[in-house]
Amino acid sequence: MTEIACAQPGPLPVGPTGRSGLGSWGVGTLIASEAALFAYLLFSYFYLGATAPSGWLLEPAPKLMPAFPNTLLLLASSGAAWIGEQGVMHEKRGQAAAGLGLALLMGAGFAAVQIHEWSAKTYGPGASSYASLYFVTTGFHLAHVIVGLSFWAY
Repeated sequence: MTEIACAQPGPLPVGPTGRSGLGSWGVGTLIASEAALFAYLLFSYFYLGATAPSGWLLEPAPKLMPAFPNTLLLLASSGAAWIGEQGVMHEKRGQAAAGLGLALLMGAGFAAVQIHEWSAKTYGPGASSYASLYFVTTGFHLAHVIVGLSFWAY
């Protein structure tokens, strides 16, 4: 039996087999580390908010006008990316290009709105601990989106 296996070797699998290759472990680790980072940043925000004296917040209530539509845009881009992924999986080139292209444009729109929202703030990153946490948290998120868009475009 051993002689047959050695005499007629079959092709070895190269790369991931299906959707559960080594890359999926890397993506899972990336997601877990980013989730931990944002959990720490949000914990810092709530901790400082609970222990800070009154007047800590530089904005009494967040403005939902640029943030809420931007959140909807980001969620819709996930739907467009899913449609594009389905096109890739079913070998429908037009659907794949349309879905992934639309997701890329929506992500770029999200980044543009975020930068505009930053420029509209009356304070900068060094104004207070609130301002610092706001810019660090949204900055890491924006960096995450821009890196993702770069890989997506590549």
